Amino acid sequence: MAKVLLINPNKWGRGITPIWIPSHAAVLNSKGHQVSLFDCTFYKDWSVNEIVYNTENKQYKSSDYDNYIEWKDGVYQDLAEKISNYKPDIIFISAISSHIHGEGEYVNIQYGHDLLEKINLPIDTMTVAGGLQPTASPETMFDKFPKIQYFIRGESEFVLGDIVDNFRDESKLESLNGLVYKNDAGQVIINKPQEIISNMDEIPPYDYSLFEEQIFYRPYNGKVVKAVDYELSRGCIYTCSYCVETVIQKYYGFTEKKKNGMLAKANYYLRCKSAKRVYEEIKYLHQNFGVILFRCQDTNFLTIKNDVLQELATLIENDNNLENICLYIETRPEGINHASINLLKRLKVDGVGMGVELAADDFRESNLNRYSTKENIINAFDLLKKAGIRRTSYNIIGLPGQDEKMILDTIIFNQGLHPDNMTVAFYSPYIGTEQQQKAKEENYFDDYEYHVDGQLRSVTKSTLVSVETLNFYKKNFIKLVTEGIEQLEKLKEQG
Repeated sequence: MAKVLLINPNKWGRGITPIWIPSHAAVLNSKGHQVSLFDCTFYKDWSVNEIVYNTENKQYKSSDYDNYIEWKDGVYQDLAEKISNYKPDIIFISAISSHIHGEGEYVNIQYGHDLLEKINLPIDTMTVAGGLQPTASPETMFDKFPKIQYFIRGESEFVLGDIVDNFRDESKLESLNGLVYKNDAGQVIINKPQEIISNMDEIPPYDYSLFEEQIFYRPYNGKVVKAVDYELSRGCIYTCSYCVETVIQKYYGFTEKKKNGMLAKANYYLRCKSAKRVYEEIKYLHQNFGVILFRCQDTNFLTIKNDVLQELATLIENDNNLENICLYIETRPEGINHASINLLKRLKVDGVGMGVELAADDFRESNLNRYSTKENIINAFDLLKKAGIRRTSYNIIGLPGQDEKMILDTIIFNQGLHPDNMTVAFYSPYIGTEQQQKAKEENYFDDYEYHVDGQLRSVTKSTLVSVETLNFYKKNFIKLVTEGIEQLEKLKEQG
């Protein structure tokens, strides 16, 4: 048996249950290893209060969330003490799941490394990290994150399990597929890819028991509910040029695209749990942790196999103990129709988030390889409104080539959609995506950006729209949608 310490370097200062933590813990538990978690979320000297920031700019409705939270100080001291007392054989700080870039998963590897740089680690403690960065650019990882000894590319649950099984046997360890390491001569060795996890039921039931009680509380439409981030599936059938899914697709050999932005052979890349497995996890989390809201992080919920969703709906409908649960999902506008809405209602879907990104159809298609027309978007928002399902529009500002007029056009477009909620994200140049490579070539961003966070900051060097202007629209986007574009000059004068 080995002792593994997982670190959650969340800097948002609010309840998030990163999916990679319970999924990896499940595999390690099943192999008889001991697993513990150090969670940075509620340390004042570490986290930014994202709730306050996004409540002030109207992205969130006001709530009494702070009454549910106890803050701490001394993240570095407490982590050092945890390592000293727990004496882990392996420390693991980041990974890929269907969460992908949401809620800061992309930057976990950087923030986890920042933590380790401030700690005197025992010489015999192994450090391991996964995530999008080693998947996209394995040869550069040791220069960027020198405190890490082994990197895992792609999906890492079973690779980490094999690492922990063999951590004392260097020859077995370094033969593992998906691994990146340095040999005795200092050369970076990149092993061949591991197989994709084609049957998600092979991952044991995800272990959310590692999280402390307060991590489950979450503000939702002005209330505070118990929630988890959850995945039914992995993969996406689309190939949007800014999305991290394309990096994972490429890693596993899915590189052929269709003219409509879809992935060829997508049915092999898109995978899901069985309906029974999902039902059992939802039931367990509701009964044992009081979870009401299941924040589904699946990239495109309505591309999950229809028979699986239909069976799951029947299982939920027939269980009176699940009357009070609800799901929040993300999907594409093209999938919204009368039949899919009926299914969503049976699944107790309370909210649907959809990517508007920006209003310009031609820009969305030619620059983002995203073929969702305004007509599709308007129709989806209208149908969901009539069905009584809350709608959230996802918008991006600061895209390479996007000027201020495009931002204003997107604000006006949102006025016509009348969404129940809106999110506004700064464009983030995720390493390895086509859009990131293009942005680098056009000098919008450096080769690799360390402080990427779509909710908290932009690091653009754009000459079309300055960071100051982007910050203004992040602050006032929703106000301009709800109160009118006529407020623009007045708000600019106020700063």
